[in-house]
Amino acid sequence: MKKIGSRLMLTVFCLILCAQTVCGAQLVVPGGQVIGIQLQDNTVTVAAFDEELGTAAKNCGLQVGDRIVTINGKTVHSAQDIRDVLSRTDGDAEISVLRSGKAIKLHMTPVITSEGPRLGVYLKQGITGVGTVTWYEPGSGTFGALGHGVNDPDGKLVDMTQGEVFNATVLTVKTGKSGAPGQLMSAVTGSGIIGTLSKNTVQGVFGTAELSGKEEMLPIGQKEDVHTGAATIRSTVAGNQVQEYSVEVLKVYPNSGPSGRNMLLKVTDPDLLSTTGGIVQGMSGSPLLQDGRIVGAVTHVLVNDPTMGYAIFIENMLEAAG
Repeated sequence: MKKIGSRLMLTVFCLILCAQTVCGAQLVVPGGQVIGIQLQDNTVTVAAFDEELGTAAKNCGLQVGDRIVTINGKTVHSAQDIRDVLSRTDGDAEISVLRSGKAIKLHMTPVITSEGPRLGVYLKQGITGVGTVTWYEPGSGTFGALGHGVNDPDGKLVDMTQGEVFNATVLTVKTGKSGAPGQLMSAVTGSGIIGTLSKNTVQGVFGTAELSGKEEMLPIGQKEDVHTGAATIRSTVAGNQVQEYSVEVLKVYPNSGPSGRNMLLKVTDPDLLSTTGGIVQGMSGSPLLQDGRIVGAVTHVLVNDPTMGYAIFIENMLEAAG
């Protein structure tokens, strides 16, 4: 009896193990929801001019998008650094900025306020934006998104020092047209941080967060599992409702390396074509499903044909996530 009981227990254990891993295959939850992200990189950029205090900054030649590098020879990494340097400034300030990769020196007299000298501009620290979650693991809270890296205005991968994740919702959609990629017009909802980013890589951003959505676990598909033909993607193109849309895998590039151009896709879903025109900015990271597996993520749109775009192999994202 003991031997039979042991066999039964072992059999039941093996069945449970296979159910959770599909007999060795890793399981994750496919995403599709939009999130807001903010990457800190020790840079500070002019975001806008104050309506009342910004005249001097405009007159000296400062422009929106200028990255402020030094003030009076002192390197600045944050808005607080700028306030500290200005508090010790008597008269004009020499401001060194980077504009489209070119170093430019400007001179202006800071505006004196009740809180001290100010430039009269609104500053942005790091990079902010929205993207789509590709996969997450409910147990650990780990996730991957975008399928490509976040770059600075000069096209270089942001050297992230820390990052935060926020809930977001899609407000409207700018429909994509030939020669003019569309965009999800989204906004961060709520005031709380729901997670942190740990990596910004060429294959996507990764971290941990409290994400909600369907808890359906799917196995990871390897690149040899991917084939031309029917597939689906999961995306959010209105509010915060994740929907599944039909696409076709036109080509597979198994030897293209860990880039975001491992597969060529074409959107075939009439509802998605009507709403967005195809693939638009903000959909990067939308999980690609085929034959009951998560096999990749949308990464790029073809500028001349928004119904088509590229995707990355999911295994390349998972490898980058570590």
